Amino acid sequence: MSIKTYVVALGGNAITRESEEGNITEQFENTRRSLSGVVHLIGQGHRVIITHGNGPQVGNALIRVEETRGIVPPLPLGVIVADLEGGMGYMIEQCLQNKLSDARLHREVTTVLTQVVVDPGDPSIKEPSKFVGPFFKKEQVEELQRTRGWIMKEDKGRGYRRVVPSPFPREIVEKNVIKTLLEAGGVVVAAGGGGIPVYRDKRGWLEGVDAVIDKDLASALLGNQVGADILMILTGVDKVAVNFGTPQQKELDSLSVDEARRYLEAGEFPKGSMGPKIEAAINFIRGGGQEVIISSIENAVSALEGETGTRIHP
Repeated sequence: MSIKTYVVALGGNAITRESEEGNITEQFENTRRSLSGVVHLIGQGHRVIITHGNGPQVGNALIRVEETRGIVPPLPLGVIVADLEGGMGYMIEQCLQNKLSDARLHREVTTVLTQVVVDPGDPSIKEPSKFVGPFFKKEQVEELQRTRGWIMKEDKGRGYRRVVPSPFPREIVEKNVIKTLLEAGGVVVAAGGGGIPVYRDKRGWLEGVDAVIDKDLASALLGNQVGADILMILTGVDKVAVNFGTPQQKELDSLSVDEARRYLEAGEFPKGSMGPKIEAAINFIRGGGQEVIISSIENAVSALEGETGTRIHP
């Protein structure tokens, strides 16, 4: 069996589930459960990069910022993402190291804080739409916009929230370091939460952006820039489906990039759910990747064995 490089993208429910409080004990338990596919790949000798979402954790961090405003200086969103890359990376590292110990496998595991370059002229910079942080009442909106410079929008009748840009990722700054660690036999946790958004100014300096990057799009870019063979996106469903939620729902075992693009353009995969994953799959394969596997976290090993999951190919 040939040795391949996998990017395994853990979905948001890998670490914090909707039905749970999301305390640190639950996060560690969920993380341990989410790593069976990674251990399986390592046991077969493959090279592995792990990426992960951080949506619930960012939301909690922003609530802490609001609750302590006036007591300690507030943190910008980019620094919060960096903090979470480190904290969640530690959690994933430790859980994986313990599972590898149980399996009598030895691989070094490390986290790389990952900066991701975006275009300061990205359309989302001017028209932010990604909800972050706590809910506010309508009567608070005007003052928040005036005093903090936020853009606020109503979130499905639940209240008003801050919206930030979600620009398209263009470059992984630490790609060469990550590739070197992989080639040395390490398992790398990188691009957590889509990575830390930055841009290059006229001097060539990197500067932070108050934004969030889609984790799956960043995972696809990272995979292409380190020469990965396979992108595995672990989410809440076993297979990609068309006509989702209707009597005509049909689960797909496999589809080509062209078929995926046609379904995406036809509106089969909404932006808030499967859409970014399909777009990431298309980008990864068109960028040189061999295959994308989309499956549930619980059935990751079965998907790797070809028993479930959806495979997207050139």
